[in-house]
Amino acid sequence: MSLTSASGWSLKAAAAVGVVFGLLTIVSGGNALFGDVGAREAVGNAVPFVLWFNFAAGFAYVAAGAGLLFRRRWGLWLSVAILVATIFVFIAFGVHVQQGGLYETRTVGAMVLRICVWALIAFLARRSLRG
Repeated sequence: MSLTSASGWSLKAAAAVGVVFGLLTIVSGGNALFGDVGAREAVGNAVPFVLWFNFAAGFAYVAAGAGLLFRRRWGLWLSVAILVATIFVFIAFGVHVQQGGLYETRTVGAMVLRICVWALIAFLARRSLRG
């Protein structure tokens, strides 16, 4: 398999992951924010700005994935922007925790997962769309 076909395949896979991850994020965030009382209570001590960021970012995930699927360079830059914004929100979350704010431990894992996923997507997009 040539590098071109391998990078084309990896870009399509990254794009698909971005779209699916985005749709799942929109659904789960929407349930947490707008669902019935049970769904809202299930989030426990979720930090509101993190919850709202993740919900809104889900739409950007879908857009970035679609852009990458169609090999648009803006999909790469949106992926990088998502990664950077997620890192900044994670830092703000850390400040919130250090100041004694309530939080859910699972938020740490979820944010690390988001950072890793978007770092990989941005890396694959950069490798595939260079030039």
